[in-house]
Amino acid sequence: MITKAEIQSIKALADKRGRVEQGAFIAEGEKLVAELRASHLAVRKVYATKPLFADAEVIAERDMERISQLKTSNSTLAVVEIPRYNLADAKPDKNLVLALDRVQNPGNLGTIIRLADWFGITDIVCSADSADCFNPKVVQATMGAIIRVRVHYTDLQRWLSEQRSKSVKIYGTFLDGENIYKTEKGSCGVIVMGNEGQGISPECEQSVTHRLYIPPYPADNPGSESLNVAIATAITCSEFRRE
Repeated sequence: MITKAEIQSIKALADKRGRVEQGAFIAEGEKLVAELRASHLAVRKVYATKPLFADAEVIAERDMERISQLKTSNSTLAVVEIPRYNLADAKPDKNLVLALDRVQNPGNLGTIIRLADWFGITDIVCSADSADCFNPKVVQATMGAIIRVRVHYTDLQRWLSEQRSKSVKIYGTFLDGENIYKTEKGSCGVIVMGNEGQGISPECEQSVTHRLYIPPYPADNPGSESLNVAIATAITCSEFRRE
């Protein structure tokens, strides 16, 4: 039987402060929990409303509703230890690495992590003020990609500057950039994606070596003034992988 203390502890994981203090996050759904149990991540505890897994503690549906972060609670919830990754393992001189500058919407971040997984990008480097990748909304939006993609948080401006000093190619999307469909792109480097409303910050822009532009169709289309950052990331990653 789940205790009141456990319920409070799990509910605290909805907030970043609670996740930092406990060094854990929550994941919900039978499929996602099954993936986590089979992964390199350490699953501390599994709760379920039916005996789906041998190590699960079976709890009442009303208790699941109390600990769930979903509008409609699922049958399974896991408390998972937050993994610790080494930023040095992100090697943009050999692979493509995504960099996110102040991407603050959890849904966007979750989708971008899922896109990175789809396009074989194993590292994402985020500015410290980007959304927390272990936010329950982000975890659910990744559809399991959070297991395979390493997300790092750092002083992004400084990290990009360091990469540029090593002659790493740094790409960014801008309204005055070169047509992404006609520009030669490499198989390694950093792709910087900016904030939902303000784009790439001037500080990070200083390190960009290749300015790209995703043109509308037709070219003089007077429609939307910009693309959602997750959609722009999908187009950009697809173009890099197409070559």
